[in-house]
Amino acid sequence: LQLCQPLKAVVSTQSTGEAENAHLFNVTNILAKRLAELEKSLDGQTPAAPTKAAAAVTAPAAKKVEESDDDDFKFSDDEDEKPAAPKETEMQKMKRLAAEKKAEADKKAKDKKKPVLKSNVILDVKPWDDETDMKELEKAVRGIEMEGLVWGSSKLVEIGFGIKKLQISTCIVDDLVGLYDLEDNVSALEDFVQSVDIASHNKI
Repeated sequence: LQLCQPLKAVVSTQSTGEAENAHLFNVTNILAKRLAELEKSLDGQTPAAPTKAAAAVTAPAAKKVEESDDDDFKFSDDEDEKPAAPKETEMQKMKRLAAEKKAEADKKAKDKKKPVLKSNVILDVKPWDDETDMKELEKAVRGIEMEGLVWGSSKLVEIGFGIKKLQISTCIVDDLVGLYDLEDNVSALEDFVQSVDIASHNKI
């Protein structure tokens, strides 16, 4: 009898283990079946939208990235910022002001209009002979036009043998009218003029 009791205990323990194994096997089959059904149902569906909690978790991360980008830009601005110019010394300031004053004076001198220089010139115009029409001669002389030339008063002066010369005054702008050019233009009146001389030339 004492030998039979341990044997019964062994048989009883084995039966209990087999029963537990069978139970676990059934549970495993049930879980496998449900898992297969779940996978099958998920195959035809699109992924669900993230929940509010997930969005809330993602938002701070995005904000952190944006802040990081802003920090990068700020850092870039600091890098691009140029160093401050060195402070101007009193000597440098004096030199700069003197140079500016000189440049301004030069500009004023350049912009200042050059004075117009004029002269009074008296011409002696001699005819060929006493038969020359002196009125026509004077008319021809006054008909000469040049920029800067203004004809003035005139008179006839006796030179001998009944011949008179025309003495006529002019006002000329020195930079515009050349005396030799004026003489040449009067001498070109060959029908009336034998010669022309400059009787006087005075600056105004």
